[in-house]
Amino acid sequence: MAARHTQVLSISHCGMAGGPSIKSMSIIQCLRHIIEREGPRALFKGLGPNLVGVAPSRAIYFCAYSQSKEFLNTTALLPPNSAAVHVCSASCAGFVACSATNPIWFVKTRLQLDYNADGRPMTAMQVVRRVYRKMGIRGFYKGITASYFGISETVIHFVIYEAIKAKLSSVRAPSPNDSKTSRDFLEFMLAGAVSKTVASCIAYPHEVARTRLREEGTKYRSFFQTLSTVMAEDGYRGLYRGLWTQLVRQIPNTAIMMSTYEAVVYVLTRHFGQPEETQFYDNDEEIEDDDLRHKL
Repeated sequence: MAARHTQVLSISHCGMAGGPSIKSMSIIQCLRHIIEREGPRALFKGLGPNLVGVAPSRAIYFCAYSQSKEFLNTTALLPPNSAAVHVCSASCAGFVACSATNPIWFVKTRLQLDYNADGRPMTAMQVVRRVYRKMGIRGFYKGITASYFGISETVIHFVIYEAIKAKLSSVRAPSPNDSKTSRDFLEFMLAGAVSKTVASCIAYPHEVARTRLREEGTKYRSFFQTLSTVMAEDGYRGLYRGLWTQLVRQIPNTAIMMSTYEAVVYVLTRHFGQPEETQFYDNDEEIEDDDLRHKL
């Protein structure tokens, strides 16, 4: 019963366990399939850990990014506000955020996959106890290697974001007192959306590998072994299964997140008068979650 329900829930099994009609399942078909089998509530499985994880993940990420960028800009190790600074800052931030929050995203993914022996969905605490009993603390970091490879997506995203933002800022005259208007924040949204789209398209395979590695009792053992298995079974297209779902979720999410972040930094900077040389915001100028049902 548990195995059957797991197959119903996970798009990995929706995409591989059936015949041709299931193998070609679209986003809409997948949504309909889940609702018919398990009801609308199944679409929100794992929402609790996701909500719990978003705030600390974003806070840790942006704090690490700003501190790394400030350090590199003020120590003359690299040209200030250069692409190299953005690459190093984003890499540091991604590493810290992944290491700190991987257990949260792991539990979230397992909530979307696992069932009790009687077929009932598991709670977050049941997942935690089950994982700890079987694998110990290390179990909560399963798939973290794929997350570390996913830092490349963060790096690409921020390098492109900073470049687009600087370009948009340079094509028009600066506003008085460096004040910001709605146009500035629309530009931040545009920069965030474009940069995330490019980054996701390039680095998406790590999402597929990470999700499969987090499944219980599967044939996937390591990052590269998972990629090889996916390619052997599904070809290169298998590495990008669920990309459209990811883009539909991530593009508006990132656009809003980046413009909100810039707005918060701008307001705090204006009110607290941070010195210009250490200010994070300047005119020269990321988390689980997996869209599980279409990644495999």
